[in-house]
Amino acid sequence: MMAALAVIEEKRLAILEKHLQNGVIFECVDGIVIEETVEIGKGTRISPNVTLRGNTVIGENCVLTSGTVIADCEIGDGSTINASQCYQSKVGKEVSVGPFSHLRPNSVLEDHVHVGDFVEIKNSTIGVGTAVAHLTYVGDSDVGRNVNFGCGCVTVNYDGVRKCRCKIGDNAFIGCNTNMIAPVEIGDNTFIAAGSTITNEVPDGDFAIARARQVNKSGLGAEKLKDRKLKW
Repeated sequence: MMAALAVIEEKRLAILEKHLQNGVIFECVDGIVIEETVEIGKGTRISPNVTLRGNTVIGENCVLTSGTVIADCEIGDGSTINASQCYQSKVGKEVSVGPFSHLRPNSVLEDHVHVGDFVEIKNSTIGVGTAVAHLTYVGDSDVGRNVNFGCGCVTVNYDGVRKCRCKIGDNAFIGCNTNMIAPVEIGDNTFIAAGSTITNEVPDGDFAIARARQVNKSGLGAEKLKDRKLKW
């Protein structure tokens, strides 16, 4: 058993040595697993505990931080994948992903896209300069350039029977906690108010607000809480 493990470790280190000779920077070799089929560009920096599998191509001057798993992906020059998982997808140049994000198969992030923490992208194209900062799901969607997603947005792509697509135009601003019920189209230069559930087309240049009007019942909050037992 020990001999077999030694062979595995020797092979792993030989692959790392090859990439080191080609200008890849390893902060530490602990836990780094790179399959023979992987290509990595000069100047890319890789932290411990990174896994690269399949037909993955990493560009030059990228940063892959600990916890990253990439399989069958193309990552463009100057991009950062921070503690995230990427599968069968394409990432453009100077893109940032993570931490703790998930690119599922058939996703395309064009140049200068920002995908922040706890974001999931699936079978979607995200246009140049778009920001999906945090806590958002974009599935089966075509997103334009320079779109801003607020926190907690969801493209509601599945009705229990069918998967449908959303289309979001250039320069759209999607407010926090917006649900977009596919199939739906949101035009260029549109603004969606936070907390909206969008079920119909939003034409170019429009402002959309789709939420119930707030009603305050005077004193009722205190009445409902009067018997509440606090732990501290």
